Amino acid sequence: MKRIIYSELDEKQKKLLDAASEIMETAYNPYSHFYVGAALLTVDDEIICGSNVENAAYGSTICAERAALVRANALGARMFESLAIVTRGENFKTAEPSASCGACRQMLYEASQVTGKDLEIIMANTDRSKIVIATINELLPMAFGPHDVGVDVKRYQKI
Repeated sequence: MKRIIYSELDEKQKKLLDAASEIMETAYNPYSHFYVGAALLTVDDEIICGSNVENAAYGSTICAERAALVRANALGARMFESLAIVTRGENFKTAEPSASCGACRQMLYEASQVTGKDLEIIMANTDRSKIVIATINELLPMAFGPHDVGVDVKRYQKI
């Protein structure tokens, strides 16, 4: 895990963070008023985005990271390089980068096992002045996934 500044990111990473920041504004968040944008980079350099979608039945809420993963799957994409996350409050900028919740980390871990590489996660505060880059294995150590139950994920790599 490392802290980095925006100017030190490569062009793909910058583009991914910019996409996450833009999609964050589409959040449906009438309860928390917290905006989250996530942008997935496929191995084919396609960017697939998602934002958080809340629900009065709070447990039915979908985080931006899972929204991006579900959208990617619907588009036939299952092979990823990295994911960027940007957040903000209703009336405030986040001071520190926000990390994915446990449910999102689990789904990102599964996606990384399908991809066959440790997925890079780029987390930034609202104005992207503070950025942390980690891998999913760093964010979810000793994770349990398809390999642990004998699932051959190769058949799920292509739709």
